[in-house]
Amino acid sequence: MPLMVEEAMKLLCSLSEARKMKAAVKHAGRGAVQGALLWLLPADWKAPCPGGGAVGGLLGAWMTSGQFKPVPQILMELPPAEQEKLLNQVTAIVRHLEWTDAVQLTMLVMGSEALQERLLALLVGYVTKELQAEVQYGD
Repeated sequence: MPLMVEEAMKLLCSLSEARKMKAAVKHAGRGAVQGALLWLLPADWKAPCPGGGAVGGLLGAWMTSGQFKPVPQILMELPPAEQEKLLNQVTAIVRHLEWTDAVQLTMLVMGSEALQERLLALLVGYVTKELQAEVQYGD
């Protein structure tokens, strides 16, 4: 069964919630990352004022605050193009599984330490490389 963006995001959210993952931007290059992410936002999400629209402003505010934010929240706020990029990477990991819905897929992944580790590595790599953020586990 082909994996949809929403299902991939739910899977990654479930996994990151189970590990209580949070992320925060860790260095002074925040402005460049914010600018890159604002560039990725669809035109209809950007307001005709400096700094991008509400979505870009909220994402930018988090990125410049240095505060930790739950990874599931970060994932759900990603622009569609970034979610699609994650979908492609998740699909490469779970393509051999047989499942009928997102709930069953999540159960299969949560039942396999090896799959969890591969998806966590993907997620941590994405957050640290693409968002240039630090990942923290637990409360």
